Amino acid sequence: MILSERDAEHVAETMRALASPGRLRILARLDESPCSVGQLESDLGIAQATVSNHLRILRHLDLVVGERGGRTVTYRISDGHVSELLRQAVHHVGHVEPQAPAV
Repeated sequence: MILSERDAEHVAETMRALASPGRLRILARLDESPCSVGQLESDLGIAQATVSNHLRILRHLDLVVGERGGRTVTYRISDGHVSELLRQAVHHVGHVEPQAPAV
């Protein structure tokens, strides 16, 4: 596979977004079911302002979408590729044995 510079930049930006434990926890929660900022705050124990900031980044990268219903916005993972990427990363980490530090 050969990536163009533009595509490599976009993938790198997405990977940087996924490098945040808070954003990963939000994606994992949204993978269970769509929910609001308030529900994410309650379920994850993350402050509302922090949840909103993480969601802004995830929306910018098209990893999540928000749908307004009255005064509430319900967020969900944008598509199955995002869920699969998350699952594969978690699966990988669960099967990798920690390596001893290089001496």
